[in-house]
This record gives sequence, structure tokens and C-alpha cells, in this order.
Amino acid sequence: MQSFTAALGLKNPHLQTLLPRFVRRQPLFTPVTQRLTTLDDDFLDIAWTQTPTDDRKPLMILFHGLEGSFDSPYANGLLHAAKQQGWLGVMMHFRGCSGELNRQPRGYHSGEINDARFFITWLREQFPQRPLIAVGVSLGGNMLINYLAKYGDDSEIIAAQAISPPLNLASCSARIQQGFSKVYQRYLLNSMKRTMAKKITLHQHKMPISHQQLDAINTVWQFDQHITAPLHGFIDADDYYQRCSGLTQLNHITTPLRIIHAKDDPFMTESVIPSQPLPSNIDYNLYQQGGHVGFVSGSILKPTFWLEHTVPEWFHRQLQP
Repeated sequence: MQSFTAALGLKNPHLQTLLPRFVRRQPLFTPVTQRLTTLDDDFLDIAWTQTPTDDRKPLMILFHGLEGSFDSPYANGLLHAAKQQGWLGVMMHFRGCSGELNRQPRGYHSGEINDARFFITWLREQFPQRPLIAVGVSLGGNMLINYLAKYGDDSEIIAAQAISPPLNLASCSARIQQGFSKVYQRYLLNSMKRTMAKKITLHQHKMPISHQQLDAINTVWQFDQHITAPLHGFIDADDYYQRCSGLTQLNHITTPLRIIHAKDDPFMTESVIPSQPLPSNIDYNLYQQGGHVGFVSGSILKPTFWLEHTVPEWFHRQLQP
């Protein structure tokens, strides 16, 4: 399996992280969309690579990152890569990320696995013959690791990959407040606050803060302290980070799992790198470069999205009889 080498002239972690957004301004294909009604009378918007049918070919599930969507370059790129393999691909938008506000006060977070369980159970019922494989990107990767640890052999997933997962949430929350990474924090926070402002208007008496208090939030930690934690049953941000960091869950996973990290990821510190021996079913790949969900190889004139080649390649190895 080919290792990752950063493109010449594109070794800077911020170039790796940001370039995909400039290179791929439009999705590679138009998805087939569907809406599922959840048990709490909310909805999940899903995006298919094509009109789904049931056969014995793999079904690749994608979970996106914080404030991501089908339009995120990595999302439609990985789904398109699955389609090129002859597989069926599908992405579950986390609540509030499909362009329409969800109905209930609660949203999503790095350890929120109930929607994933509902979705995967539904998929298994609809497509009993298809092997299910899964990819989680960034926050979605950490969530997927929590899901696999919780459900073990009952996960329905036969192989999974986590790309740039923030396995130590506390350290990642602190890291994004430093240096140029503040630019990413500002972008993500503005998106999160726009959605939250609409929720406060819709659920005025059910939200933990007011519009005025929301305006005063300037960091992801403050958002998690005053919104994510109380809205989803945690004592505070530290409690949320401790209970939902995927690093502590790895030894509970029985599914074949590949984790891809870059040492220069501007969202993370070395504390996301496992320091203890990992079980044999976990394939841990740490690269010196790659940024956050970047991994752009090739050259400046002809950049290549390495993830879209290596992810299907690894799955093919796992799917061999």
C-alpha cells in the first residue's frame, strides 16, 4: 500500500489543510438525497452516490467532520472514490449540517453515537446482503471510534477508517486557540454560532444560553462549556472531553480499524497519538506531513488527493476472502 508523500511545494500544514477547498470548489457529482425520521421526531438528511439497490457489493458509510457536509471536498471526494470502485456510498449529515435546522434542541458532538446507531441499523435492514464499511473524518472519525468501542461485534461494520480524528478532545480544543489555527477556530465557531442563534430563537426556553451570552463566546472550549455540555448531558466541557475522547476507547474496538494522522495537523498536538500498544486489529498510520484532512500529494500543478486512493485500497485488502 502506497505511503503518503506531500506534494513538492505543498508541505506546509496549512497549505495541505486549505488547498482542497480551493482546488475543488464544486462537488464531483450530484447526490441522491433522502430524509430519515428519527425516533425523537427529528430527521437525518443522507446523501447517496446513486439510487440505492440491494446486492452483495460493499456499502461505504461516511461520517463528516465538524460543520461539514456533502459539499466538503473530502466528503464528496471519498464518496466519489467509493462509487468508482463499484460500491454504494452514503453520507449521514449530522443534525443541522445539511442546510436545514433540525427540530430538536440537541445537535451532534464527538461522542454522539445514537444517530449513527439508528442510521446503521436502518441501513442493515434495507440492505441485508451488503457488507458495511465506514469512514469517519475528523470529528466523525472520533465519533466512529466511540461507536465501534460501544457496540463491538454488534456494530454491523466489518472494517473502518478514521481520518485525522481528534482523539484527545481537550488538547485539540486548546491547540485550535493557538497561532494560525485561530483562523480555523473562527471559521468553525462562526458557523456553529449561526446555527445556534437560530436554535435559540426556535427553542428559546429549552436552550442553555441566551442570544447575548452566545455573542460573548469566542472559543470552541467556551462553546462546549456553555452549549455542547449542558445540551447533551455533560457536567462541563472537561467532562465532555474526558468521556468522548476516542483515545481511551481504542482497546475496546474489535473491528479492523485504520487510523490516519499527520504529525503537523494544525488542529492537534502529539497527545492524540496513542502511546500504549494497540490491539492487532488497529492499523495506525502516522505521517510527518498532511495537515488536517489534507494529504495532498502529486505536485502544485497537478495535486492528487491521496486519501481518495488509499482509503479504497485499504478497504479492498480487508474485503478479500
